[in-house]
Amino acid sequence: MDIESDIRKLRSYVEAEAFKGYDPYDALNSPLLNFLTCNLKYARIFFIQVLKRLPFNIRVLLGIKKGLNPKALGLFLWGYAKLYAVDKRQEYLERINLLLDLLDETKSKGYSGNCWGYNFNWQSRAFYVPRYTPTIVNSSFIGHALIDTYRITGINRAIEMALPIRNFILNDLNRKVEEDDFCFSYTPIDKIAVHNASLLGASLLIRLNKYDKSETAESAALSGLRYSMKYQRGDGAWYYAETDYQGWIDSFHTGFNLQSIRYFFEEGFAEEYKKQYQDGIVFYRDNFFLEDGTPKYYHNRVYPIDIHAPSQALVFFSGCGEAYKDICRLILAWMQNNMKDEKGYFYFQKTPSITNRIPYIRWGQAWTFHALTECLYHEKIERNTE
Repeated sequence: MDIESDIRKLRSYVEAEAFKGYDPYDALNSPLLNFLTCNLKYARIFFIQVLKRLPFNIRVLLGIKKGLNPKALGLFLWGYAKLYAVDKRQEYLERINLLLDLLDETKSKGYSGNCWGYNFNWQSRAFYVPRYTPTIVNSSFIGHALIDTYRITGINRAIEMALPIRNFILNDLNRKVEEDDFCFSYTPIDKIAVHNASLLGASLLIRLNKYDKSETAESAALSGLRYSMKYQRGDGAWYYAETDYQGWIDSFHTGFNLQSIRYFFEEGFAEEYKKQYQDGIVFYRDNFFLEDGTPKYYHNRVYPIDIHAPSQALVFFSGCGEAYKDICRLILAWMQNNMKDEKGYFYFQKTPSITNRIPYIRWGQAWTFHALTECLYHEKIERNTE
């Protein structure tokens, strides 16, 4: 389980690609497929899902080009910051500054604060999102990465880019209000209440408050937290969302919820939710992994096994202390043995009969880079403090 070797090989791969790549959901970047949809919702969904599920890559034939995905850039930034924390090399600082430049270039324009979307149009059952429409998920992950980059490196530009994200979250997103609590929308153009998305935004607000105090932001963050804690099930789980067609429980979104809640504890808030948080961890640990570390997609179904699941599990459990080291080792070993290519990149998904080996830049490489560097960071930091 040589994490450092895996990180070196993955770094070589993504740096050779200049951090560009394809995405599972980039079908509408094809001029041909975009034309064939005739602007119809279910035609868009059809082409996105077909291309996502193909185990071989035909994007070159469809005119889809490799691109810079803002969320991937944020996750890579996060990883390089953690590498710098472990070993203060100049080359890591150079990559950090490059990624800050790229994030600045790919910001969405015309909003109240800094924010980021995807570099492709996408259509879900709920709504259609034109490329670079900012999302709370992208903006929050990037914001967390910027905070930790500043915390680790002291680069002022990182926190200066992070703080204006607060204005986007507070001013541009819609809210589903229930008495004194509310859930942030996913984008400025929808009104869907998705727990992991709202919690990510709320947790970013509470972390940013350390660097620029705002009672409005604190109140909004705590309101968002209360909303989703109210919807946690008795067994510790959350449905993805509360709509009739989004009532699934999956691995990595459960991990996002728990990670976000942990940020509140780290900032000195939400002690009243400690038991619910612990119940959530137990549900996560007991329902999404087989005895050999195989990561399940859903709580009640294994397949498709998706690289997001072990990656987020490693990010979360590596920060949970000694009691969770064994499960981290199992998940990491399974990921290395089953999802890693000899060229250094990581595969997308596995089914009982097929492994989709397409090296998606955001979905696979950025997330595994984030996960591996998180494991390394905790391993080195804990070793140095023993």
